[in-house]
Amino acid sequence: MLKASSLALVLFALLGAAHLAFAQQIHLPPAVSQGPGMGNVPVTSGDGVQKQQAKAANLQRQAEIKRDTDKMFQLTAELKQSLETSSQDVMSMDDLKKVEQIEKLAHGVKSKMKQSL
Repeated sequence: MLKASSLALVLFALLGAAHLAFAQQIHLPPAVSQGPGMGNVPVTSGDGVQKQQAKAANLQRQAEIKRDTDKMFQLTAELKQSLETSSQDVMSMDDLKKVEQIEKLAHGVKSKMKQSL
């Protein structure tokens, strides 16, 4: 008798859980859900002004990346020249500052490249 009642209880619990899962479906508004014939509608992401602003920001970001990489190239060449002419085993303070500038520029370029559209 105990087995039958526990089996019935488990069965009712499973049926109740299935009913709750069925009743809690997500209902999307008509603009979001796609019905028959909605597959041919083009999806737009904003108006022309937003696209122009995004394009201008992307061009500015690319110019900044180019400027920063040119500066890194210049600093790297100067650092290489300084290290080749130096006979010391220790870097000068000037060289350490250049290394820090190169590192800072590299981090900036990396973050700007991640932002590119």
